[in-house]
Amino acid sequence: MILVRQEIGEVLRDLRQQKGRTLRQVAGRASVALGYLSEVERGQKEASSEILASVAEALDVPISTIMREVGDRISVLEGVQTLPDTVPDELLASVEPELSLR
Repeated sequence: MILVRQEIGEVLRDLRQQKGRTLRQVAGRASVALGYLSEVERGQKEASSEILASVAEALDVPISTIMREVGDRISVLEGVQTLPDTVPDELLASVEPELSLR
């Protein structure tokens, strides 16, 4: 069974480590208890939307980036093909005249 809290925790940990920040630094900047953030990263606790927003801000990452990464990871676990982040050229060409600002 896929647990969303585990995927959120892994994404938060990965982002924190990529930015070279310690758990203590992020917890302090986000005003979240160190132990609680540790439990969130390990997938043991659910993070509220307020906590996620605070941690995202502490990591200087938009919350949409975190949620997109979580969604992509869950899609892989489910074996679902993810949608591209860009509009295919052939689709763009068919709607481009309507999108132009004249």
